Amino acid sequence: MQEKIVFIGGPGTGKTSVLKFLEQKGFHCMPEISREVTREAQKQGIEQLFLTDPILFSRKLLEGREKQFLDAEQSKKNIVFFDRGIPSVHAYMRYFKTEFPNVFLEKSNSYKYTKVFQFLPWKEIYTSDNERYETFEQAEIISTFLYDAYSELGYEIINVPFLDVEKRCEFILNSL
Repeated sequence: MQEKIVFIGGPGTGKTSVLKFLEQKGFHCMPEISREVTREAQKQGIEQLFLTDPILFSRKLLEGREKQFLDAEQSKKNIVFFDRGIPSVHAYMRYFKTEFPNVFLEKSNSYKYTKVFQFLPWKEIYTSDNERYETFEQAEIISTFLYDAYSELGYEIINVPFLDVEKRCEFILNSL
C-alpha cells in the first residue's frame, strides 16, 4: 500500500525546505501549488487572487491538489510526500471566514492521506515574500485552522520538532 504523507502548517514553517531535501534524497514529492496559482493570477493583473476571488482561487487549489493525489497513485511509488493536502483548502477558507461549497469537504473525505506531519510556526525561520503576505502572527492562527481541519477528519497529527532540515527529515522518516 502506498504511503501518502502530507505536510501541514502555516506559511513559512519549513515545509517546502523539508520537501526539497526529501526530493534530493530520491523521494517522490508533490510541491505546494498555491504559489503557482498566485503567480498565474499576477500575470493576469490580479495581485492576490485569494483575496480578490477566494472561491476561484480555492477551486484552482482543490483541482491541483486532487490531480497531485491521483498522479501520486499512478506513480506506483511506495511513499509520496505532499506539501499541503486537500483539507488545507477548506482550512484556509475557514480562516478567512469564506463560505464554501460542500464539494471541498467531500473531496477532503474522499482522498485520504496516510500520515499528517504538522510544521508549527517558528519565528526564527519565518520570512514573507511576494506570494507569502501573511504576518507571523497570522501564520500562527492559520496553523490552528489547519490542525482543526485535519483533526475533524480523524487524522492523528504528528508535530515536527524545531530542528535543522536534515534532522527534521530524519524525524519524519523515522516516524513512518
